[in-house]
Amino acid sequence: MSYKAAIVYLEELVAPREGTPAAALAAVLRRPNRRVVLTNGCFDILHAGHVSYLEQARELGEFLVVGLNDDQSVQRLKGPGRPINPVHDRAAVLAALRSVDAVVIFSDTTADELIRVVRPSIYVKGADYQEDTLPEAKTARAVGAKLHFVPLLPGRSTTNVISRLGGSGTI
Repeated sequence: MSYKAAIVYLEELVAPREGTPAAALAAVLRRPNRRVVLTNGCFDILHAGHVSYLEQARELGEFLVVGLNDDQSVQRLKGPGRPINPVHDRAAVLAALRSVDAVVIFSDTTADELIRVVRPSIYVKGADYQEDTLPEAKTARAVGAKLHFVPLLPGRSTTNVISRLGGSGTI
């Protein structure tokens, strides 16, 4: 199976058409007793911190869904010059990782709607968040998801990579 089959848009997942990757993902998400893990982010320039984070998230369950902010939401969150890589490139790299089972592209600046649609068993974010600072905490709890915060690798961030490249993030 091509990694492309693991990439869908949130809108496709809300109302999946039969025979599409979104329909296949929706069927997986509906399976009873399936421990689905959800995380999300911009994943603009993939680095070792992202890989470690995603591997730790995957170990918490049977199926890892990564919500990926589209280009417009990344720009709203990170500012002008971002993202560095367009959404389809970021999605392809994520979907090709062994730890990632599916990538869902979404356009909001928070993952609330994504959480409502996926209904994960566990919602994972980096330890730079806490329950009281996590915008999606209330939504995650409302769908019955446990919150889990993964330790980050020190010094590993897209902002640090861009800084080391000597730039503002523009190419």
